[in-house]
Amino acid sequence: MMPERLGDQGRILVGLMSGTSLDGISAAVARFRETPNGGVGCELLGFTHRAYRPEDRARLEHAMQQGTAREYCRVQADIGDWMADAALAAMADAGVTARDVAAVASHGQTLWHEPGHSTWQVGDAARIAERTGCDVVSDFRARDVAAGGQGAPLVTIADCMLFAHDTQWRALQNIGGIGNVTVVPPANTHGRGGMQSVRAFDTGPGVVIIDGVVRALYDGLPYDRDGLIAARGRVLEPVVQDALRHPYFADAPPKSTGRELFSRAYVAQFIRDCQESGAEPADIVATATALTARSLADQYRRFIPEPVRDLVLSGGGAHNATLVRMIDAAVAHENGAEVCIFDALYFDGEAKEAVAFALLGYLHLSGRAGNVPSATGARGPRPLGSLTPSVR
Repeated sequence: MMPERLGDQGRILVGLMSGTSLDGISAAVARFRETPNGGVGCELLGFTHRAYRPEDRARLEHAMQQGTAREYCRVQADIGDWMADAALAAMADAGVTARDVAAVASHGQTLWHEPGHSTWQVGDAARIAERTGCDVVSDFRARDVAAGGQGAPLVTIADCMLFAHDTQWRALQNIGGIGNVTVVPPANTHGRGGMQSVRAFDTGPGVVIIDGVVRALYDGLPYDRDGLIAARGRVLEPVVQDALRHPYFADAPPKSTGRELFSRAYVAQFIRDCQESGAEPADIVATATALTARSLADQYRRFIPEPVRDLVLSGGGAHNATLVRMIDAAVAHENGAEVCIFDALYFDGEAKEAVAFALLGYLHLSGRAGNVPSATGARGPRPLGSLTPSVR
C-alpha cells in the first residue's frame, strides 16, 4: 500500500542519513501533512544515494577508532559538504528548490555512541545551510541522551506514525550496519495510548560483520552482493552459538550498540574463530550472515512477547537474498511471523531512514517530541534537534 498523495498541502523536508554500514549518504525529499485522524501523512517526492568512495569509507572508519583534533575538525566540515551535495541532488530529483523546502533534517554520521553517557554525530549543519539555502535541523540524538535515554533507535516514531499495520502487531526491522527493530501495535490503537506500548531496540549486527568479513577476505569487494558468496558457504554452527553468548544479546531493552562493539577488531577475531574450524572464505561469509539472522530470532524470542504477525525488512541487508532466506527460516521457527520486504508495501526501503529523519525535522518544526521513551528509555518525551537557520 502506497502512502496517499498529499497534493500541494503540507510541508516539504529533506532527510539526510549516513548509517553504520558506511555505504554512503541517503537523501529523501518528503512532504508531510496533518491527517484528519490526528496522524501525519507522508509522500516521498524524491530520493538519491551518494555512495562513499573507498577512501571516504576508510577515513570514517579511522575516525571512529582514533584521530587528531585536526582530523575530526576536517571530517566535520567535509561530511557537511557531502551531506549538502546529497540534499541538493535529492531536491533536483524531486523538482523542488530551497523556497519549497521547510528544512533539511540531517542525522549526520555517528563517530561514537556510548549509551547512557554521550553520542557524537558529525556533519556541519552550517555548511549544509549555506550550500542549500535551507534551514537545517540536526543533532537529533543528544537531547534524548541528556534525558537519560539511549539516543537510539530514533526511527521508532516514524515506524509508529507512518508504517504501522491497520489491525495487527508489526515488527519493522532495519538491517543497516547495525540491526534495529520497532514493535508497533495496530494503527487503530495509537489514539488510545497505543504509542506507549511501542518498543524498539538494536538487535545487534546487521551487515557490519558480513561487510567486514567480505572486505577482509575478498580484496576489492565492498559487500556480498545479493548474498551470492554466503550462498556458496557452509555455516559454522559452533561459531554462531559462541557469538550469541556475548553479553549484549542477554541485555534487556532499551539498548543500543554500534561499531564501538562490532568493530574491526571484532571482525578480525570472528575470522580467526572461523579459520580455526578449517573454514574457507565463503564459509566465513555464510557464518557471519547466519549470525545476523540468528541474532534477530534470538532477540525476538527473548524480548518481543507481542503477537507479531509480520516482519518488515528494510535497509541494505534486505537486498541480501541469502540473509533474507536465513531470517525467514529463523524467525518462522521462533514465532511464525511472515517476513516481507518494505519496498513491496511502501516505497524504496533505502529511503526509509532518511524519511524518518525528515519526519523528525517536521516534528521539530511543529514543536513536538520526536523520541519514544518506551523505546529509548528517556525520562519522557523530548523535542529533538537543533535549528541552524539559513539566509534566505
